[in-house]
Amino acid sequence: MAERVHPGDSPPATNEHTTPKPAPPSPEKPIPQPGTYVVQIPKDQIYRVPPPENSRRYAHLSKRKASRSTCSRCCCCLLTSILVLLLAAAIAAAVIYFVFKPESPNYSVESVAIKGFNLTSSSPLSPEFDVTVRAHNPNDKIGIYYEKDSSVRVYYKDVNICNGTLPAFFQPTNNVTLFKMALKGSGIELTNAVLKALSGDQNKGTVPFSLKLRAPVKIKVGSIKTWKITVKVTCKITVDKLTAASKIVSKDCDYGVDLW
Repeated sequence: MAERVHPGDSPPATNEHTTPKPAPPSPEKPIPQPGTYVVQIPKDQIYRVPPPENSRRYAHLSKRKASRSTCSRCCCCLLTSILVLLLAAAIAAAVIYFVFKPESPNYSVESVAIKGFNLTSSSPLSPEFDVTVRAHNPNDKIGIYYEKDSSVRVYYKDVNICNGTLPAFFQPTNNVTLFKMALKGSGIELTNAVLKALSGDQNKGTVPFSLKLRAPVKIKVGSIKTWKITVKVTCKITVDKLTAASKIVSKDCDYGVDLW
């Protein structure tokens, strides 16, 4: 009797339609985290220069930034230069002050002789003032050059009576100089009120005048001469009468300087 042959265990039947398992992700392409996105832009849409429609605006903005930067640098350089100059001027002024110890000159009116006042006539006046001024330079190392183009004016109640000039001269150190000035007026017409006031002041023996002197000077420090400086002197003087023999009753002079 023939033996029955049993086939060996065959592998289990597989379902040909079973969905294959997904392959593990490649380590070179990490999975985006939740809430993040990856945006891919085609190469032809990436510009290294502004697109044509924005090129004009880009050029305008670039030019404005460049001009702002240039202006800022210029302003910084200018401010720095000004500060350096101011510092140098301050140092020079301090050195001059401590080395030379400058003092202000003194001025006073010494005498006044008056002519040409006829208060009883209504005709225009031609007054004359012969004024002697005393100038004292108390400095040990500084001389004063009195230049041309000076002016001297005499006023009575804001009315200009006569004018003149200061003589040009050099005043050395520690010096007192007396200089005379002939001041003249021509065709001066005074109102009745001013004539009456002058007559009343003369009767009281106190006629007030104001003398204003403006003189360009140069200061000599050693061998160096400065630029022109304007000296301003205003003197309030009172005389007893309007004659050549008038005497000064009171006087007070104020001194100032314009450096430029």
